[in-house]
Amino acid sequence: MTRFDLTGRTAIVTGAGRGIGKALALGLAEAGAQVAVVARTEADLLEIVQEIEEKGGKAHLITADLTEAGAAESVVAQTIEALGGLHILVNNAGMNLRKKANEVTEEDWDRVVDLNLKASFFMCQAAGKIMCEQNYGRIVNIASVAGLVAMRTGVAYGSSKAGLIQMTRVLALEWSKFGVNINAIAPWYFRTPLTEALLNDEAYLQEILQRTPSGRIGDVEDLVGPAIFLSSDAAAYITGQTIPVDGGMSIFGF
Repeated sequence: MTRFDLTGRTAIVTGAGRGIGKALALGLAEAGAQVAVVARTEADLLEIVQEIEEKGGKAHLITADLTEAGAAESVVAQTIEALGGLHILVNNAGMNLRKKANEVTEEDWDRVVDLNLKASFFMCQAAGKIMCEQNYGRIVNIASVAGLVAMRTGVAYGSSKAGLIQMTRVLALEWSKFGVNINAIAPWYFRTPLTEALLNDEAYLQEILQRTPSGRIGDVEDLVGPAIFLSSDAAAYITGQTIPVDGGMSIFGF
């Protein structure tokens, strides 16, 4: 089991203030990693830093708007300065706008794609420069089953996540020879502050459950194991892949 141990590794988790990002940051810390937690506002990060440190781990808080020019390089530089290195990047920061295609504005499109895809790429680029030079790295991109199958709304979101999956493949092709493995996780519906209103609608919930073979909504803890695995030496021969964590939704058929 030592192959899953992240002791001595330093990780960045973006969008770490709540929901999936918070769970992943806590999980990586419990596996032994030092964690730089990144979000737009400091208030979203204070609790997670305290929780990690109370459990004997080490965390560093970084506030950043990842859609701004130079933000990725700054986050990586701050992480290395504060924690002494960089071995793992989890690109989790993202957003969704649920609109029918004919209602999506150019501003809507740019907001979603800039954060979900563009910012993720430049985080990969900034981290990848360090990782390729040191001949070791693990990057985990949080995509979505919306990047694998078509959804009725969220065209910008689905397009950005499909782009993230393809970006994962291309970067793996370029960087795996330098010991940098890059993979993606594709979640379905999970209970987070962002999905709470949707899942509180009983009719909507039942429709989701009918398309989920496991018969339940995901808990954010269901994503921690896959993230630790892909961040660890246990996944040393896995790169360029996307793992759906979706209760079987992506294999659903009629």
